[in-house]
Amino acid sequence: MFFIIGLTSGRKDLKFNQVVICSRCGKYGRYMVYMTYTALSLFFIPCFKWNKQYFVQTSCCGTVYRLDPEVGRRIARGEELEIRQEDLEPVSRGWQGGQMKRCPNCGYTTDEDFTFCPNCGGRF
Repeated sequence: MFFIIGLTSGRKDLKFNQVVICSRCGKYGRYMVYMTYTALSLFFIPCFKWNKQYFVQTSCCGTVYRLDPEVGRRIARGEELEIRQEDLEPVSRGWQGGQMKRCPNCGYTTDEDFTFCPNCGGRF
């Protein structure tokens, strides 16, 4: 008898909608909240998740912030709340100007002039 087990990293987009004026680029945008985690899988079924972290990405310029874990858990439970600037810690700056391409298959974004997505191979 043998078991197939593995460790994987995952990302889950959370249902959240808040329109904001971005403090980075000054444009209207919305916060897109997601959770990253590590999971132990048994026979390709995730059984146990840990190392959960919550992030916010702006739709206007792509700036990524680490979200306060308590606020992230409340959003994951489906509570209606407003994310405040104090709940966010900058992680990456995002893009300024320039034309961004988003893959219609996997959602990968890039400012390079690719014809095919470097992440999944699909056509832009």
